Amino acid sequence: MDVFIHWAGFVGAWLLVAGPLLQAAIELRDEELDREGFESAMADLEPPPKISAWWWLLPPVAYVMNRRRNNAHQKAVYAVLAPEQRAQFVGFMNKARGWFSVAAGAFLIALKETWELVELYELPGWLYAVAIVVLSIGVVSSTVVQLSRSDGVLHADDPDYAAKRRTKKSSASN
Repeated sequence: MDVFIHWAGFVGAWLLVAGPLLQAAIELRDEELDREGFESAMADLEPPPKISAWWWLLPPVAYVMNRRRNNAHQKAVYAVLAPEQRAQFVGFMNKARGWFSVAAGAFLIALKETWELVELYELPGWLYAVAIVVLSIGVVSSTVVQLSRSDGVLHADDPDYAAKRRTKKSSASN
């Protein structure tokens, strides 16, 4: 029975990682955003200047400088957005942070449950690291595949949908 409980905890923990990740991807993909409006507002905004890599010799100082730079850039972004766009953006970010917190907490539980399974079978530590990497890739891949299948079903009546997606991907990668 002890072995069954360890395996149930292991599987359950990884399902708890996969579920919020998939739900976040679905909800954030379907979020109503004025993407063109964001792009046009951001087009005139200068990217924030990068801090010198030398500051990373003093990580706390570099972290503070980076936070200040990011905060200043975020204020500049909010200033150029219309109130409706700002509300959309803040809502999107709040939802993303919430789902990230749930998935991160589940991932920590999955780390623990995976470690307990490795200890149960007295496996080498390197196998733990390999399992974490492989399972993480599997969870992310599962989300991507499920979203792709959903899109395929939703656009089954559009014969040009696959070509449009390929064109959009190639233009985004260039």
